[in-house]
Amino acid sequence: MIQLDITIMGQPYRLVCKEDEERALREAAALLDKKMNVIRDAGKVKGNDRIAVMAALGMAAQLLSVKAPQGPLSDMSILEVQTKIAAMHKVLDSALTPQETLF
Repeated sequence: MIQLDITIMGQPYRLVCKEDEERALREAAALLDKKMNVIRDAGKVKGNDRIAVMAALGMAAQLLSVKAPQGPLSDMSILEVQTKIAAMHKVLDSALTPQETLF
């Protein structure tokens, strides 16, 4: 494990991560810093905590809309895949529940 010093909106943070995760964590911190600065500079949201929540919501929405570049699920977003998997679980649970009384 290594210690990593980053800065987000002018505030220093010391994080701990695995050595092979340093680059990804630095890139994530830089992306978060950029998103938070854009929100702050727009002047519509006040308070660092609210700015952080707005940045996190934007990034989460962006993540959930990402689609696989190729393959059988490439026409679906992550959110659509999660919804489809939840529906499959529901069907499986309803099909398997009667079987529980057999054991």
